[in-house]
Amino acid sequence: MDHVLDNPLFNALLTGNKHFANGTADVKYFPKEVSPFAGTKDLSAASLTQLHDMLPADRVVALITASQPEIPMQWQVLHQSLVHQMMGNGVQVPAGNNDEIIPLTKADIPQMLALTQLTNPGPFEERTIEFGNFAGIFKNGQLAAMAGQRLHIDNYVEVSAVCTHPEHLGKGYARALIFHQIKHILSAGNIPFLHVRTDNSRAIKVYQDLGFVTRQQLNVNVLLKK
Repeated sequence: MDHVLDNPLFNALLTGNKHFANGTADVKYFPKEVSPFAGTKDLSAASLTQLHDMLPADRVVALITASQPEIPMQWQVLHQSLVHQMMGNGVQVPAGNNDEIIPLTKADIPQMLALTQLTNPGPFEERTIEFGNFAGIFKNGQLAAMAGQRLHIDNYVEVSAVCTHPEHLGKGYARALIFHQIKHILSAGNIPFLHVRTDNSRAIKVYQDLGFVTRQQLNVNVLLKK
């Protein structure tokens, strides 16, 4: 039997993120304003054709899958890459709280969008904050760093959107924010994990130093409905 993390997007929309789910029992996708992610129960050409047919023209979707699917010709492939899926259940969170870390709200969305556009930690849209539990560190009124939670698959919760403004690199903000997220995930009885591009050596080193361990490598396909 496949593990739920082998098909993370579909299983998130089936379980912890089901309140966002559009589609059918076998083909699901997030609202565009929340995330470009979509998933299917299987990776058949029929399922991907069904996904294509239920979306409006020019909609971009991203798939994350354990194996590389055969993409039907109706889709235009915009980008293909690989990510590491890393588990953080062995991370040792230091005691105490960081008083610089504060919850982010809808009022912070413009700065959150600007920071993610600058640093490109992954897809971030107008309503991505609705995944919940985003927190950040501000310096002189500027959002210096942030991290949040995204996919919620059974008792697995993804740490996501970890990013630091270039002017504030090397100050330990990302590390503190990751610990903050893991603390909350573990306190709720859940298991933290994350996805990171295989070419992002800086981030991979940070996660490894914190105690994250690679579980597997996954395929990312970004597709445009022609």
